[in-house]
Amino acid sequence: MTKSMTIGDAAAQLGIEAHVLRHWEQAGVVTVRRNASGYRIYDDGCLERARTVLKLRRVGLSLPEVAAAMAPEKSQAQAVVRAKIAALEGEVASRQQAITFLQHTVECRHRYLDDCPECTTFVRDPEPRREPQ
Repeated sequence: MTKSMTIGDAAAQLGIEAHVLRHWEQAGVVTVRRNASGYRIYDDGCLERARTVLKLRRVGLSLPEVAAAMAPEKSQAQAVVRAKIAALEGEVASRQQAITFLQHTVECRHRYLDDCPECTTFVRDPEPRREPQ
């Protein structure tokens, strides 16, 4: 049985504000049918698609990336997801370098970081290149 609900009920079920659903509809990532009075009606399929959009947004995809990742053409969707994976891996590498540097500064025997050859090496090492998004 397909259950229909209002935008307010759908938003509450998803844990987001109704204006977010309106924005997603305007961006074309969610298609919502309307009743005879013009009110948005969210059925199970629409709600499931909104859940997918929400999950993709929470893992870091922009709305245009979400639209591309949900495109019917699989190769286009995969390209967007692969690019996001690469960007996230770059962020992880950068964060790991930051953690390594900060751990060293906590344990460093030198009074001033400028006096430490290891700290100087960390400071001079370029950060990993990030892919444009």
